[in-house]
Amino acid sequence: MHTVWKGAISFGLVHVPVKMFTATEDKDVHLRLIHKECGTPIANVRTCPHCEKEVQWEEISKGYEYEKGRFVLFDSEELDAIKPENTRTIQILDFVDLKEIDPLYYQKAYYLSPDQAGSGAYNLLLEAMRQSGKIGIAKIAIRSKSSLAAIRAVDNCICMETMHYPDEIRSLQLVPNLPEQTTVNERELSMAKMLIDQLSTPFDPAKYTDDYRIGLQEAIQRKISGEGTDIVTAPAAERTNVIDLMAALQASLEAVKPAQAAPATPDNDATTGDRSKAKPRGTRGRKKEGAVP
Repeated sequence: MHTVWKGAISFGLVHVPVKMFTATEDKDVHLRLIHKECGTPIANVRTCPHCEKEVQWEEISKGYEYEKGRFVLFDSEELDAIKPENTRTIQILDFVDLKEIDPLYYQKAYYLSPDQAGSGAYNLLLEAMRQSGKIGIAKIAIRSKSSLAAIRAVDNCICMETMHYPDEIRSLQLVPNLPEQTTVNERELSMAKMLIDQLSTPFDPAKYTDDYRIGLQEAIQRKISGEGTDIVTAPAAERTNVIDLMAALQASLEAVKPAQAAPATPDNDATTGDRSKAKPRGTRGRKKEGAVP
């Protein structure tokens, strides 16, 4: 697995060096947008609808729409100045019972492994949480974003799950049509509880599969195997960069090629036999001994 973060868990005066690995992976089958006429994938282009032109990254700023159509802008330096300090530390603030945390708070899971010579402190924290039944509530900065996190023991590994802050959880009062009080028929309630008991079983995650993903993968394979009309080939892109590279290489070779003698021509002294104008090699620019100037 790829290391996504290196730092340390800190609780009290204990410092636990760790490496972080993503505990989950995206298994969705990602479909691209294809131009049906020629089979070319469609690129996402940044355009300005007002100027009706493509916009380059250097022309883009970030802004917050504080009222309809009005934005306050920030440049990169301003945003960098208010980013959370990347201390490379998972600071445990409190220890709580796992059952006290509503699953609504959980975001993304990571595995933490001991780094360098930190196995002793790692094992200490792992075993202490395992025997106490407590989990740590911590703060961490990942990719310049401050996150709340739960630190807990999962088998022989310390697991970290990023969490939503309380003000990110929407109030149940915003959900329409919720009953103010629950009134049910006692006989129906008894039957519903019996049905729940009959369907109750120990949790086995291997039982549950993504039927849509499996069905989509099977449909893709059927189309590939059938070589039907739904198979398209994108046209090859023009390789202008290769031409430019060859030209650059040729120019470089010409630049370092040693100077060569000029080719013989009909007017050359060597072909006419007139050697009076030609000077012997090694005597050009020098006077013969005894010669009259």
